[in-house]
Amino acid sequence: MAVAAAAIRPMRLAALTRSRCSIFQTAYNPTSARTGAKYLRARLRGPSMVKYYTPEANIAQIMRQWPELEMRNFAEEERLQDVEDKKKRGKGAPKKAKEKGDSRRASRRR
Repeated sequence: MAVAAAAIRPMRLAALTRSRCSIFQTAYNPTSARTGAKYLRARLRGPSMVKYYTPEANIAQIMRQWPELEMRNFAEEERLQDVEDKKKRGKGAPKKAKEKGDSRRASRRR
């Protein structure tokens, strides 16, 4: 039995593999190069992950959709108040430059 298996030529084995790939619709890869076929064949995870997590309620969107409800976003109001307080203390974000010459970076260059 071992003698019969050793007598099969590599060229015949390659032809067998090629025909097997065409029959079963798999990729013929005689050099065993990495192709990523395993990941391309796998089913996509995105749709099932989107279904798993429930949609997040966006208060700002609800307020825009139904202004007659007169809802208040306390978190946004608090954030705006904090920004205003920081500006009063001089800790806020710097003003944006209107032109390229107004920026701090341009004034630092020699």
